[in-house]
Amino acid sequence: MIRRQFLQTLGLLGVAPGLASCFFSIPKELYPAPDFGNVTLLHITDCHAQLLPVYYREPAANFGVGVSYGRPPHLAGKEFLGFFGIKPGLREAYVFTHLNFAEAAAIYGKMGGFAHLATLIKQIKQASPHGNFLLLDGGDTWQGSATSLWTQGADMLAVCNLLGVNVMTGHWEFTYGSAQVLANIRDFKGEFVAQNVSLTEEAQFASGAESDAVFKPYIIKEFNNARIAIIGQAYPYTPIANPKRLIPDWQFGIQEQRLQKTVDEIRQKKSANVIILLSHNGMDVDLKLAARVSGIDVILGGHTHDAIPKPVWIANSSGKTCVTNAGSHGKFLAVLDLDIRQNRLRDLRYRLLPVFSNLLEPDTEMQDLINSLRKPYLAKLQQPLAVADKLLYRRDSFKGTFDQLILDALLTENDTQIALSPGFRWGTTLLPGQPITYEDVMNHTAITYPNTLRRNLSGSEIRAILEDAADNLFNEDPYYQQGGDMVRVGGMSFRCEPNAEFGQRISQMRLNNGALLDANKAYTISSWASVNQIAEGRPMADVLVDYLK
Repeated sequence: MIRRQFLQTLGLLGVAPGLASCFFSIPKELYPAPDFGNVTLLHITDCHAQLLPVYYREPAANFGVGVSYGRPPHLAGKEFLGFFGIKPGLREAYVFTHLNFAEAAAIYGKMGGFAHLATLIKQIKQASPHGNFLLLDGGDTWQGSATSLWTQGADMLAVCNLLGVNVMTGHWEFTYGSAQVLANIRDFKGEFVAQNVSLTEEAQFASGAESDAVFKPYIIKEFNNARIAIIGQAYPYTPIANPKRLIPDWQFGIQEQRLQKTVDEIRQKKSANVIILLSHNGMDVDLKLAARVSGIDVILGGHTHDAIPKPVWIANSSGKTCVTNAGSHGKFLAVLDLDIRQNRLRDLRYRLLPVFSNLLEPDTEMQDLINSLRKPYLAKLQQPLAVADKLLYRRDSFKGTFDQLILDALLTENDTQIALSPGFRWGTTLLPGQPITYEDVMNHTAITYPNTLRRNLSGSEIRAILEDAADNLFNEDPYYQQGGDMVRVGGMSFRCEPNAEFGQRISQMRLNNGALLDANKAYTISSWASVNQIAEGRPMADVLVDYLK
């Protein structure tokens, strides 16, 4: 729907003149043609298999500790708008914050969708005077929906191949298991790169491989005497945050020294004029990495779902590195225009473009493909289960209303005193009054280890779980952060002090009846998505469906 049609539709819907006036912030050309540089890199990340446009509410709280306090990406709401100079009430405020989300969503509509993303990419390419493009995918693309789980990522491979993704790295892709990952990569028309994934010593010895590399560490792309190196950085904590049993022969890590060696090798051989790190570290890790590894021009980051409209420049021993993060769920397309002359990067321009599905016509070929991929599953996906009585969202530092729904289901269906749920940042948002379908349930539960677990834990064991989760989130050293939000709890409450020392952050653990948890007393616990043991209870989706019914 073009801008004029969109405004006409608002009138037909009876939108009040005061509300409609905010649409005059939409320029006649929402996505202006590139007029800078001679190479353009397009970057998507953390789409989480959302083929269609979605609602996705940004966090109301994004706590940073130590030097990260009050700095990007740890800003939310009015503080975010003030830091980046965005006026409240405009479309940008809807895109980047939680403020008045339900009301703004009713006006501005859903975001993303691969058919709309395809239109935007084509529009940018067609308007380009140079024609030199690379489309980069930062990972977390093959997971996050029912169809991606049921097809083991094949649906996303099909749309990414049609979209023209040139290079990607990964994280949740690895949860399909190493054999499936390698099979999917063989069907991927682009390049999969990850300098920080290697074979274990045992696996290398058993295979007789000369190198421990599992994937290509980097690739070089050349355009009219402009050479771009893309180094891959997969999620470094995959065997910790996800079950190691799925990838038993692969080891991960930040691999800072290996990365520096790779950068130096590219520089010394003069293989490229520009070095890009395609990262799934999370933004805090990338900011620290940029200060410690020299020679990287730009880090195109992902994993923590931070939508940062302006890059952060980090000084290091060789100059400065530009660090970015491009949001999630298909809401954004990052555009990095490079001015490369006389074999060096002279300047760059970065833009983070919101993908408004109401303002972009869906690409016909992509929409036809998406329809065909979804058709066999539509009846199950569209099964109505309930109606949202409030805004249902996941993303926030400590709690989300859809997470509370999951916790209530665990408490009720598994008949336990306490429920625990991971602080995943993926999962779409539902507006008040919106039907909750089976697809919505799967958008929050579609993983390869979804089974629930019922067990007894002492008060001290529960506290240890919460302390460990808090340290993953609030450790002052970014290299010890894993990038999720705080574990969600039901049936109890607790106090958390983010700036306290390890082991001292959690206190005042109380059951809902007000009783303090006894360190030596056992409590019945229900949880799901177990990383370190194989759970045999019903999948979380089945539990939630029964609860909603």
